[in-house]
Amino acid sequence: MNHRIVSLIPSATEIICALGFEENLVGKSHECDYPLSIKQLPVCSSSKVHTELASAQIDDLVRDIVLEGFSVYNVDSDLLDQLAPTMIVTQTQCEICAVSLSDVEKAISELVTSTPTIVSLEPMTLEDVWSDIQWVADNLGQTQGGEELIADLKGRLNLLCAQTKKITHKPKVACIEWIDPLMIAANWVPSLVELAGGVNLISEYGKHSQYHSMNDLLIEQPDVIAIMPCGFDIERCLQEMKPLTSDPIWNDLSAVKNGRVYVTDGNQYFNRPGPRVVESAEILSECFYPETFDFGHKGSGWIPWMPS
Repeated sequence: MNHRIVSLIPSATEIICALGFEENLVGKSHECDYPLSIKQLPVCSSSKVHTELASAQIDDLVRDIVLEGFSVYNVDSDLLDQLAPTMIVTQTQCEICAVSLSDVEKAISELVTSTPTIVSLEPMTLEDVWSDIQWVADNLGQTQGGEELIADLKGRLNLLCAQTKKITHKPKVACIEWIDPLMIAANWVPSLVELAGGVNLISEYGKHSQYHSMNDLLIEQPDVIAIMPCGFDIERCLQEMKPLTSDPIWNDLSAVKNGRVYVTDGNQYFNRPGPRVVESAEILSECFYPETFDFGHKGSGWIPWMPS
């Protein structure tokens, strides 16, 4: 079958390319930016939220939009009609993080020339990531290709886990998914922490990320803090750190006192439930045990946070 695919979430774009179907992509979302070779694809969505706003402003605006029953994103139904996709990949995991199934269904209802298959992903756990990869592969008629990709990714994680299991003293870790207001990363992230040789604090595996207070961090006293705001790269994270660092509690945290705070590229890694969950775990292992692990991610995937 000559597939014509539109991917409306970055992780799905990466899955499609990893399965060998990059040439079949005819459109992408405004957030799809990897691999770099997809840069010129037509952009089929846009955000109603100006991402240059401060973290607190973004959070307030997004919550207001969602509470009013509206979508955070626009889907260009006219462009979809022109592209005539046979398949559109979207998600139902989060109405805030990416274009949702309801957004796509609304856009599809306006199409005339195309009746594409909608493949909707809903990753909450690491196991769900594997299932989603297989689901995309099955819909592309590449069941075996999906199985082989998953086996390769699992194999790499198993090798890492075999090494971290030998470590007896493991750091307690808090992963911050949003800075203002404070949100602790959940979903698949606690599993990545454990695979990388850490002990996850506060959040619950397989559940949605939740808002927390600085007092929660003070009570738990993490040995390591990893900053990974949804949609932010390292530079943007550094720009948004003030609400954390200006809080009187910040300097009372063990991780801060001991210089064990790390800023990561949450946008490229931790917020994308696709093939690069492996690199995400590698990044964490480098942060936890810099004297033991070096996968080459320092400087691009993470940096140590330094007080200004």
